[in-house]
This record gives sequence, structure tokens and C-alpha cells, in this order.
Amino acid sequence: MTLKDIFKHNEQWVAQKLNTDPQYFEKLAKGQHPQILYIGCSDSRVTAEDLMGAQPGEIFIHRNVANLVVSTDNNLNAVVQYAVEHLKVKHIVICGHYECGGVKAALNPSDMGQLNSWLQTLRDVYRLHRTELDAISNDHKRFDRLVELNVLEQCINVIKIDHVQRAWYQTGFPKIHGWVFDVRTGKLIDLGLNMEKEFGEIRTIYDLKPLNKEK
Repeated sequence: MTLKDIFKHNEQWVAQKLNTDPQYFEKLAKGQHPQILYIGCSDSRVTAEDLMGAQPGEIFIHRNVANLVVSTDNNLNAVVQYAVEHLKVKHIVICGHYECGGVKAALNPSDMGQLNSWLQTLRDVYRLHRTELDAISNDHKRFDRLVELNVLEQCINVIKIDHVQRAWYQTGFPKIHGWVFDVRTGKLIDLGLNMEKEFGEIRTIYDLKPLNKEK
């Protein structure tokens, strides 16, 4: 696709929307009220709106290499804070995908320059689950399993964020979900993670509520 193609397709998209609803863009300009924050991978094959069948305004989206939640990433933290405190989203979804290049790089470490520090988080996931992963003899299945375990660990990283915990204690939301998109079939898979249970197991380490107790 060329840049010229993009603008041509945009004109066609605008015409299609206006043909369906002449006030479509007037309504869109009034604001957004998404119920879901989606944190996914930057991979060009994994287009969030398309795979969910979502329309503009329905999903608040953040994407990066290998769908990581890194505590020092100001970009991601700003997105989470805005989604939780201002948009009042009810759900945060971490969505990985099979055949992820970032995950593959973590399984086959090499010097990748600027990417080294970013992929360190993924390599830490491998280290945490090395016993399980090394016991999988099939390379492809090990690859897929690391994708799933990465989603789990990034969901746990979301729980550690102060904005998320404050909202939890005030409203009970957002709920955290772990999904995987299978690029080989097009299917979206809910990993069925019990994040309340996961948080319960590490609560004494990461629970920030004691810091906010009134004396």
C-alpha cells in the first residue's frame, strides 16, 4: 500500500460512513466513552479494531512491541491513568498474539541494540517460567506458551499500577483480562485468567492500599 492509496481509501471510508449516517462525524466529535482499554502488540498483522469488530470510540487502545506493561514506560502509564481516572473504563485487556516477533526474540536472545532494554521484560518472563518452558520439547508449542505467559505477567504488571489499584478500591473496576489473538486462525482466545486470585498471591508485596490508610 502506498501513501497515495491511504488517502484514497480514507476518502472512500468517509463517503461510506456519511452515506450510512450523515451525522456520523458530528457524533464522533462530541467525545469518546469506551468501556475497554486494550493493550496490544504493534505488529501490523494485529489490528485491534478489526479483530474485535469495534467501531471508532468503542475501544481505547495502546500498542507496543510484544504488548508489554513496563513500570518505567511513561507513555503506557499515562494511557492507563487517563483510561482509568478520566474515561472510567470497566475493563483492561492485555492481548498478545501467536507468532509474535518480540516473544521469538526473547526465546532466541541476541544483541538487538535499542531493543535489548525493551525485550528485557520479556526475557524476565522466560526466566520466571523457565522450568515450565524448558520442559516443552516442541519449539512451536514453547513459543505459543511464552506468548500466553507473557500475557499473564503483563496482566500482573497492570495490577501493580497505582491508578488501577485506587480505582479498584473505590469502584471495583477495572477488571483485568488476558487474551491471545491467533494469527493462524483469526480467533481471539480468552485465557480465562483469574486476576483476583493472581493478585491475592502477591498482594502482600504489591498492595498499595496500606499506604493510603488514614491514621
